[in-house]
Amino acid sequence: MNVKLLRQVMFLCMLAGAAGMAFAQITPASQKPVVKDLFMKDDARCTTCHDEADDPRMLHIGKTRHGVTADKRGPTCVSCHGFSEEHVVNSKKLKDRPKPDLTFGGQLLTVPADNRVDVFFGQQGKKTDTPVVDRNKACLTCHQGGNRISWQSSTHANRDVACTSCHKIHNPAGDEVRNKTVQTELCYTCHKEQRTQFNKPSHHPVPEGKMACSSCHNVHGDNPKQLIKSSTNDTCYSCHMEKRGPFVHNHQPVAEDCGICHQPHGTTVPNLLKSRSPFLCQECHSSSSHRLVEAGLPTGRTTSTGLASTVGRGCVNCHTNIHGGNSKVNNATAGRFRR
Repeated sequence: MNVKLLRQVMFLCMLAGAAGMAFAQITPASQKPVVKDLFMKDDARCTTCHDEADDPRMLHIGKTRHGVTADKRGPTCVSCHGFSEEHVVNSKKLKDRPKPDLTFGGQLLTVPADNRVDVFFGQQGKKTDTPVVDRNKACLTCHQGGNRISWQSSTHANRDVACTSCHKIHNPAGDEVRNKTVQTELCYTCHKEQRTQFNKPSHHPVPEGKMACSSCHNVHGDNPKQLIKSSTNDTCYSCHMEKRGPFVHNHQPVAEDCGICHQPHGTTVPNLLKSRSPFLCQECHSSSSHRLVEAGLPTGRTTSTGLASTVGRGCVNCHTNIHGGNSKVNNATAGRFRR
């Protein structure tokens, strides 16, 4: 190559390098590189500051179903917490940065301290002044169908229970309230009477973990007892189908409401009965004949129904099919729920 031409090429390269350095010098030093989303759509607005060192671990939401990027229905940080401009910018340079537009989990600061109930999943929610209706609205934007469709008219909603009073959103292990044991303990934080009932000898197998409160109750529903079905009987028939009938002879209290005789959470009497027979039966059957007799043992050999009816289990010694009978015997006692 010509030496003169080589010198000209080298000179042009030096000029190009100098020009590049000059361009770099006029580029604003404060300009930050573009931050990419980490795990959720548009999360860069938050993850610029919030990282793995946060406590509570805010980035754990990326390990939950809310943080699945492939699910186009998934929310963003802004969807739940609002745009939160002042929280991001902190224009007044306050030592304690302003909170996001919406904060979750717990009760209002305006509630007197003596009236605040300890939330099962922690107490960070006690530092929020976001009204419960606004907190729930963020969830109901997506979760407004199925068994949650009647939430606004439910007992829990009317008593200012927030979705995040029971549900943990950022928990990487999943929503713990779906675990039967954890769910029961959570319900006990408010329903203390039911804790006592489940500790009695005769109870549904909730303490054993075979059932949970949600096995019978739809906590998002609006019927009086927030049951999974429209009535107590229909709920009981979900498991106790043999009691449904129809029978040739129907026992009217059974057809009306199982709760007339049974306490479903627990009692000291076998079979979840509210009291022992004959006392339970005598609440209705107390007009005449042997139904008035007090519980006791015969003093001798007798055929009197007035004495024999209370031995052992009482009335059900004879009236074994107490939920309903199918006897077709053509006599006066055919409809008395005997075997």
